[in-house]
Amino acid sequence: MSEKVILAYSGGLDTTAIIPWLKENFGYDVVCVCIDCGQEEELTDDNLEERALASGASKLYIEDVVDEFCDDFIMPCVQAGSVYEHSYLLGTSMARPVIAKRLVEIARKEGASAICHGATGKGNDQIRFELGIHALAPDIRIIAPWRMPEVWGMNSREEEIEYCKAHGIDLPFSMGKGYSRDRNLWHISHEGLELEDPSVVPNYDKLLVMSVTPEKAPDKETEITLTFEKGVPTSLNGKKGTVAEIIKELNALGGANGIGIVDIVENRVVGMKSRGVYETPGGTILMAAHDQLEELILDRETMETKKNLGSHFAQIVYEGKWFTPLREAIQAFVTSTQKYVTGEVKMKLYKGNIIKAGTTSPYSLYDDSLASFTTGDLYDHTDATGFINLFGLPLKVRALKMQNLK
Repeated sequence: MSEKVILAYSGGLDTTAIIPWLKENFGYDVVCVCIDCGQEEELTDDNLEERALASGASKLYIEDVVDEFCDDFIMPCVQAGSVYEHSYLLGTSMARPVIAKRLVEIARKEGASAICHGATGKGNDQIRFELGIHALAPDIRIIAPWRMPEVWGMNSREEEIEYCKAHGIDLPFSMGKGYSRDRNLWHISHEGLELEDPSVVPNYDKLLVMSVTPEKAPDKETEITLTFEKGVPTSLNGKKGTVAEIIKELNALGGANGIGIVDIVENRVVGMKSRGVYETPGGTILMAAHDQLEELILDRETMETKKNLGSHFAQIVYEGKWFTPLREAIQAFVTSTQKYVTGEVKMKLYKGNIIKAGTTSPYSLYDDSLASFTTGDLYDHTDATGFINLFGLPLKVRALKMQNLK
């Protein structure tokens, strides 16, 4: 009996060509696994299983991990306020560990000795997949065809199509070059074509999938209300729902209003810079709402510490180090800060902007008697004199010392 290999399968050209390649070069029994993180279009293909089997796979799993993705991977990043290099909301980065986890689970179920992925040798995904697999199944071998040029032997889309045809796989893949995209419930990323030149403006008319540009958004604002319990969204505009359901609805609202379109040049883990455009309409709204609520509830020192750890958390996730003690430790801290992050957030969406429209919480630390310019019972203005003297004492001592040295 042939050894089994689990192939992370999308149904696209690369992973279709990998199926006969694995059989021809290694003699593997190929089990395809397509993992649904909310990517929609590739999983609406009724011919996905037929394509996998026709290409030589013995079986296809289609695994729905959308709720797990949202609850166990997206929400920890939202609660941590994790943003990579100021603007990337980690859409692809967050999805890779849940995919790696499910690949390992099916590898164990099938008794497979190897897992194969189609990530290139230039990108971040190879790192994220493989660190996850190493952490969860160090005994399972990893096959990365794009890092095996002497065996892979294909360098272009045209060569992959010809390879499939030579193996009796006549599939409807175009020779044309398009954007390289990655989609899940949280976002969609775009790379390639004119985006490879940072001096060129993106062709948004052809590029955008989830959104319209702010210029094409309605001239009327959209009002929304989100409620949270312990840092987790529980309802949108009065309608309760799961995190996944709320993100999906926010995607529609945000996309229609041009929210969350980001054009960035980021530093990949492997050392190169890459330019991409990200659409994260619902995620941008959700993170802004969560931040807005925390403003009322968290004390100054906790907010500052959380901000620093959130940035570190983003780097950990970006680098594929989800299954590490450090990620668990930082997440434990973040989880403890969410105990009282409960309340209601109102916002207005207008032409790419998210505008605050009021926030309330039973745990708000905002006290109008303290914050107002009038004298309240809890604050004596004269107390500030002693505080400033002590707070500024090191500055005063140094200044006096410097005067005496002149």
